[in-house]
Amino acid sequence: MKTIEELNAIREKAKATMTVREDNVDVIRVVVGMATCGIAAGARPVLNGFMEEVARRKLGNIVVSQTGCIGMCQYEPIVEVIEKDKEKVTYVRMTADRVARVVSDHLVNNNVVTEFTVGAIAK
Repeated sequence: MKTIEELNAIREKAKATMTVREDNVDVIRVVVGMATCGIAAGARPVLNGFMEEVARRKLGNIVVSQTGCIGMCQYEPIVEVIEKDKEKVTYVRMTADRVARVVSDHLVNNNVVTEFTVGAIAK
């Protein structure tokens, strides 16, 4: 990036992929832990994978965002799926390869991929 025009182009591209709708009660939030521990464990490709898969499928009710430390560094990369009136689902040791399955099974078909969750790791 060398010019303000390039920066503006990047901003416009990012804005096109954002679908935050505060008035939509059916919004599903996908939150990727992007603290230094998450980034070191590979969270950036996971975040990008969710953004690309949601955009490719044109899932307007899903908002992908990032947060800082979620608090379980040994399980990074961590992804939380938050839906209104449902228990939060925490996916651990996520990889970019697992993203399509989580989107397909959980976000589209409402079937949690239990083998990727913190509950499966704790057993």
